[in-house]
Order: sequence, then structure tokens, then C-alpha cells
Amino acid sequence: MVSEIIADETQNFTVTVTNEDREAFKRLDIYLAQKLPQFSRSTIKRLFEDEEISSDIKISLNKMPPAGTVIEVEVPPPVETDLIAENIPLEILFEDSHLIVINKPAGLVVHPAPGHYTGTLVNAVLYHCPDLKGIGAEKRPGIVHRLDMGTSGVMVVAKDQATHEGLVSLFSVHDIERKYEALVGGVPSTHSGTITTTIGRHPTNRHKMAANVKNGKNAVTHYKTIKQYPGAAHLELRLQTGRTHQIRVHLSQMLHTPVLCDPVYGGSDSHLKRTPLSIRQRLIDYPYQLLHAKELGFIHPITKEKLHFTAPPPEIFLAALQALSE
Repeated sequence: MVSEIIADETQNFTVTVTNEDREAFKRLDIYLAQKLPQFSRSTIKRLFEDEEISSDIKISLNKMPPAGTVIEVEVPPPVETDLIAENIPLEILFEDSHLIVINKPAGLVVHPAPGHYTGTLVNAVLYHCPDLKGIGAEKRPGIVHRLDMGTSGVMVVAKDQATHEGLVSLFSVHDIERKYEALVGGVPSTHSGTITTTIGRHPTNRHKMAANVKNGKNAVTHYKTIKQYPGAAHLELRLQTGRTHQIRVHLSQMLHTPVLCDPVYGGSDSHLKRTPLSIRQRLIDYPYQLLHAKELGFIHPITKEKLHFTAPPPEIFLAALQALSE
């Protein structure tokens, strides 16, 4: 006998346990996550703790109840947050009911924070995604990974809890493809290689990260030189891990080739001094690092479709490349 699952118009569910269910599953949380795949085990646990999962007998998540037990799962609608939906233009590369992939411009902050409570990617997604199902108990997008304010490129944002947890799992085990490109001051001593360090908070400057510091986390970046120029180079970088400011720290501290225009790790305007005068004049007032997340590939957590996205770098990046070539 197949277990019966009934959903009503409010997306609440009624599940009836069968003998076959008891033979196949040892724990109620695993059983519910299998029968209701839109909910992960952590979501099931949260609903249970909030008394949204109930029955006419006492139940617990760590064991299966008797056959014939009727379990009701109530899913409250996500509550509104104090985040403001703002009509901020977005370059959307892909969108379905579960996630949205965008090409983030340089200068756009990802998440509201002190000094940037509005005008962020989160505010923009809230406006552009009226079908947002929410993360946890709140109606908000799920930020899985971040790009620094000055870094442009491909980002994925989850619309619902199951997608968010699936993407977080992919990122945590590094089962995701991420490629960047950067224009750097100077030329790496080797054409390609792998940088392996730890990265943690800078011991004296809390606004910066640093390599090989106490209590740092493992960080691995693969790089190769696309082309060399007088006093500069065009690099492709592949992240194996995703630490804060990882590429910028590794290029600056380990290769001694900081990303051009990096306001934090470039050392004032010294990062431009090795480049030709024409490049310095073009970039001297540009406030962001010339770092671009050009590729993102992953398996869709819900549909299991293999997705891969690319986005060209911004105009200032291409203009700098053209000037270097000339």
C-alpha cells in the first residue's frame, strides 16, 4: 500500500503512514523529507519544533509512528520582512520558480548591511520576483554566495528553502564550477599554478583579510595567464574554495600581482604604477577592482538539470584590455 499524501489549497499536507513506510524508513524526519521532497530535513525539524507537524498521537522525529497514523504538516506563509523591494535593473541570465541567475554589475552590494540598507541585490530581487516563496519563515531571497561590491559577474539566488539548502550543499562540498577573470598589475612569475594558503581576518586591520594567519580557513585558487602585457596581465582564475576576498588576497599577497584598481589590496594607486601611462589615465578614477565572475556551473538542486552560465566583463574591463593591446 502506497502512503497517502493529500495537499490542500493552502499547501498544507496530510500524510498517512503505511506498513511499507515503516519497513522502508526508521525515522519520521527522513520519511517526511522523502515523501515531501520540497522540504529538507532541517525544514522538517523547524516545522516540528514550531508545532506545525502534528498527529492525534504523540510523535517524534527520530522514530516512525504506527501504521495508520495520520500526520498533518502545516506550512505557514512566509512573513514579510522589513526589507524594501526596489525597482533596480537586473541583467537576468536565467530564472525559474526555484532560482534566479543574474549578472551583477560592479558597485552593487549583495545584501543589506550597515551603510547599505537599500539599493542592494536583495532589494532588487524582492521586486523582480513576485513569486518568491521565502527562506526559513521570511519572505526573502536566499543568498548562497556573495560577490564583493566591486566585483561583477554571475550569481545565483534561491527563491525557496529547498533550493537554498541544495545550493548551499553544492557550495560547501565545492561541487560547483566558478571561473573568474582579472586584470592585474605586474606579471605572475609562472604562467599558471595553484595557490594554497589559509585565509582569515587581518590581525591589525579588521576590514581586510590576509593569507596564512592564525585561525584562517583553507583557501585554494587555481590560476593561468591568458595574456601578458607591459606591467600587467590578464588572468583566469578558478576557485576551489570560496573564502572572503580569496582571489584578491591570493593575487596581492602570494603572487604580488594585485587586481588593478583594487581599493583595499592594491596599495592606493601603486597597483597602477607598473602599467603604461595610457592605462593609468583611463583607470585612475575607477573605484572598483577589475575582477569579474565570468562562469558559474552547477546541478539544479530541484530539477537536477545541468546549468552553466557565462557573462562578459563590464565595459571598463574590456576598454582596459583594448588599451593594453594597443
